[in-house]
Amino acid sequence: MKNNDFEYRYSAPTNAERREIESIRNSYISKPNTIDKLSYLRKLDAKVKNIPTVISLVAGIIGTLTFGLGLSMILEWEILLGGVVVGTIGFIIAILAYPIFIVATKYMKNKYSNEILKLTDELLNEQK
Repeated sequence: MKNNDFEYRYSAPTNAERREIESIRNSYISKPNTIDKLSYLRKLDAKVKNIPTVISLVAGIIGTLTFGLGLSMILEWEILLGGVVVGTIGFIIAILAYPIFIVATKYMKNKYSNEILKLTDELLNEQK
């Protein structure tokens, strides 16, 4: 006949294991109160300004490189028609970099304006 005793073993995590467990746990806990409102406002403002800048820079760089490829096709490889087409496409892309910046800036301002205005109102009313 079998012995029907209950056996229970407990082992506590070591200090190193406890620190690792806590660091993993903390990475999944949202901390909305740790970021103060002013730094969050700065972060949103930077996002509104930086994303359109990066998009337009990428468009300008791609356009310039494509234009340069077209010139190389004409001058070095003597592919006149292909070089004119590629160069024209690159020129148009480079010219559109600034309008892309304007459109992207308007889009980002529309996307984040309510949140930014709400934060600025809260911050200005707290200071009074």
